[in-house]
Order: sequence, then structure tokens, then C-alpha cells
Amino acid sequence: MPVPFLPPNDDATPFPDVEQALPEPNGLLMAGGALSPARLINAYRSGIFPWFEEGEPILWWSPDPRCIIWPDQIRVSRSLGKTLRKGHLEIAHNTAFRTVMEACAEPRARSSGTWITNSMVEAYQALHSLGIAKSLEVICEGDVVGGLYGIEIGDVFVGESMFSLVSDASKVALVHLARDCGYRLIDCQLSTPHLINMGAEEISRADYIAYLKRFGKLDSPPLTPSPEPRKIRLV
Repeated sequence: MPVPFLPPNDDATPFPDVEQALPEPNGLLMAGGALSPARLINAYRSGIFPWFEEGEPILWWSPDPRCIIWPDQIRVSRSLGKTLRKGHLEIAHNTAFRTVMEACAEPRARSSGTWITNSMVEAYQALHSLGIAKSLEVICEGDVVGGLYGIEIGDVFVGESMFSLVSDASKVALVHLARDCGYRLIDCQLSTPHLINMGAEEISRADYIAYLKRFGKLDSPPLTPSPEPRKIRLV
């Protein structure tokens, strides 16, 4: 069955219920519409996220199962533990959001493209200015060498992407996110061997939506001032 296709810039038509998402490709729910703050906020609060490549219409997804990390179950390997104990890295919060997004957008090994398009960068920069999109920067000798960004929905952090320019930098950011940021649930969206090795697990979409309703504080106003940037020494 085809998914609904909205005209460009439509940010008012409601999303279909996530249970209507296609089983193949897994989780495709809707196409088209806009990347406006209102549309994006509504998407994340409903367990939906955009994912598409340059030249495609905006594609909206709610996969089943969903990959998540319980923060108290983050797994730290022996080598990562050594990196953490060195204390040579700093973690900064929201000091270089665009830098992190643009670094995440760089093509990866064995890939020539990216799903983090220019329109995505601008859309999430707008969410960052509203205090909804957040970043963690890993800093070494004054340079951003890794980090991650995502969306904060109450006590749920929906991770979008992360990057490393030095060994373990993205892992350091993820461990800090789990241990020190106070979230009840980290949503990784889709599983990878890397995430599973760090303690991620898959749960049903229905369970994820239930946790999102429980921890996401969806009855609270979503728009808040952007927090002050800050840095901490990683020890």
C-alpha cells in the first residue's frame, strides 16, 4: 500500500498513526511535506524521524523494532575505559552544533553520499536555536575531534548521528550522554553492531512509543530557550 505523499512545505497535515508504517522498507510512513520546526517537533514527539538523500522527497520513518540504550546499561570496553581514564579530552555541550552536524554529514568510508543534506542542517539549526536539538562536542587541544547531535524530548534523547576524527571520540560522547546528562532513554533509531556492542538493544515500536509517552513529558510545552554552552573536563 503506498504511503501518503504531501505537497512541499505542508507542515499542517497530521502524520498517519505509526502502526500504518510499511514493513518494507521498514518503517516508511509518509513522504513529502516540510522540515519546519513545527513538523519536526510533531514528528519526534510521535516517534517519527526524517531520513532521505539529496534529490529525494522528505521521507518520514517509524521503524519496528526500535534500537534504544538504557543509560545505566551503557557498555564500556577495556580500551574505551583506558581512553576515558586518560582525561585528555573535554566534553562541551552545545558550543558547536553546526560544526558537529556538518562533520556528521561528511561521507563515510565506502559511501559517496550523505543523508544530512543542507536543508537538514538548516532545519536542525533552527531546532537548536529553540533548545530542542542538542550537541555534544569532544574537544582535544582546542579542536572538535568528535561528537554527536540529536533531539531532546523531555527525558528522552533521540540520537541522530555522531562522528570521530580520532579513535573513540564518538564513543566518549555516547558514554557521557548516557552517564552524565540525566536522560531516561536514548533512542538510537536503527541498530548497528557498533551500538549493540555498547549496550543497545531492540524493542518493539509499540514499547518505544509507550516509553516516549512516559518519559517524553509530552504534556509540557516543547519550545524552550537554548541552554548556555558549557564545557567540562572528561575524567
